[in-house]
Amino acid sequence: MSGEHYPVLWIGRTAVMSLPVEIDITNADRVREDLLSVLNQGAVLLIADLSRTTFCDSAGVGAVARSFRRAKASQSDMRLVVGTLAVQRVLALTGIDRLLDIYPSVAASLAASPDPGNATAAVDADGGAA
Repeated sequence: MSGEHYPVLWIGRTAVMSLPVEIDITNADRVREDLLSVLNQGAVLLIADLSRTTFCDSAGVGAVARSFRRAKASQSDMRLVVGTLAVQRVLALTGIDRLLDIYPSVAASLAASPDPGNATAAVDADGGAA
């Protein structure tokens, strides 16, 4: 274990990190640190799973944006999985939805375009990561 506070599923060099129900000023730094930690471990593709996240304030958006900048600087890819309209709205209002690819499920994110971690083999019939 590398010290992340949120669950990370590694599939080859693809990492899927499940983020909390709420991301705000109280935990945004921890979210950012954990996302950056996964990138520092050599993830070629980082999928931030916000499918259960129902609230994300500007601090949370900032954490995602900084992680995206680091991913690009290290020539990695980053995708978001968003399951709630409230979070989709915040990402649209801030313009993050124009920077990052957003998917309705982890399975859809894994199946999209060339997958550097060859992660599609680890998707179960329910659409979640195996």
